[in-house]
Amino acid sequence: MAFTAETHVRLARPSRDLGAAERFWVEGLGLTVLFRADAGREPGTHDLLMVGHPGGPWHLELTRGPVDPRPTEEDLLVLYLDGPVPEDLVARLLTCGGTRVASPNPYWNEWGVTVEDPDGYRLVLCRRGWRP
Repeated sequence: MAFTAETHVRLARPSRDLGAAERFWVEGLGLTVLFRADAGREPGTHDLLMVGHPGGPWHLELTRGPVDPRPTEEDLLVLYLDGPVPEDLVARLLTCGGTRVASPNPYWNEWGVTVEDPDGYRLVLCRRGWRP
C-alpha cells in the first residue's frame, strides 16, 4: 500500500507521567483515549497511552519507559483552528497541567497561543487555517 494523504500518522513521544499527560490531552484539549496498555514488569515493555479523535487520520502515542522526554522549544504540535483561539480552551489546558509560554518564533506569538504540556512539549493553537 502506498503512502497517501489518507495514511494514518502516529506522533510518538515519551512521557514522565502518563496520568498528567492524559489529563492535559484528554480533559484539557478534548482528545479521546483510543488505547492504553500497562506493561507491568515485563522486560522490554512500557506503559502506553494513545489519544486522538476516533476515526481521525492521526493520533498521539505517549509512552512511559526507559527514555525520558527531552523537548526543545521548537518541538511543536500545531493545530490550525481557522478562527479565534477559544479562551476557555486555553484556560482548561492551564487547569489541566499546561503552562502558557512565549515562543522564540514571533510568528507563533502573533498567530496563536503556545502551551507546554506537562512533559515540556509545546502545543500551538493557531488561529490561522492551513492552506498549502
